[in-house]
Amino acid sequence: MKKEEKRNRFILLILSIIFILSGTFLIGIKFVKPIIKEQEEDKALEEFYKNEIIIDKVDKTSSVEEKQEKSKSKLEYVAVLKIPKIKLEKGIVGKNSKYNSVDYGIEVLDSSDTPDAEKGNVILCAHAGNSKVSYFRELDLLKVGDVVMLIYKGKTYQYEIVDIYSIKKTGTAPIRRDRDKSTITLITCIHNTDRQIVLIGNLQSFE
Repeated sequence: MKKEEKRNRFILLILSIIFILSGTFLIGIKFVKPIIKEQEEDKALEEFYKNEIIIDKVDKTSSVEEKQEKSKSKLEYVAVLKIPKIKLEKGIVGKNSKYNSVDYGIEVLDSSDTPDAEKGNVILCAHAGNSKVSYFRELDLLKVGDVVMLIYKGKTYQYEIVDIYSIKKTGTAPIRRDRDKSTITLITCIHNTDRQIVLIGNLQSFE
């Protein structure tokens, strides 16, 4: 009987150790994962700015599509969105990247044009709220006249917000813009409501 009790205690001890180690591992992963993601994003941002210098001097002939194809499985930015008023500086991946999702960062919609498209419309969306990926959480602080910038292929495109409106969240967002101008459209949900906010910016300059 004593041998059996000892064996049961030993098994219980082993199971307890395994349980504690598993819990520690899972907690560690929970805390380490965001740090790894942040480091990966910082590295991608650094690489983007390095490549922008190269593009500006040499590589103006390579197509964006070729670069997107190469970086489908790697976090590689093709542009950077900067909104000074809310201190946002966030890299943007290409449409074909597996990271092109609001669940990871700022998403470029399929119907979006590139910043250099004549009379085109760059359409970006991201989460609001309090999660790690809520990059548009302060988008509602912007007003008409505020500045939004996109760095793309060695140039900085500067837009001025000209219209802000809210719509019901239905899965589609009607875009009211001047089709004779190059524009940017930013879309996010209004936290804890069934509505979305849409901001339209007109291109003012690029250099």
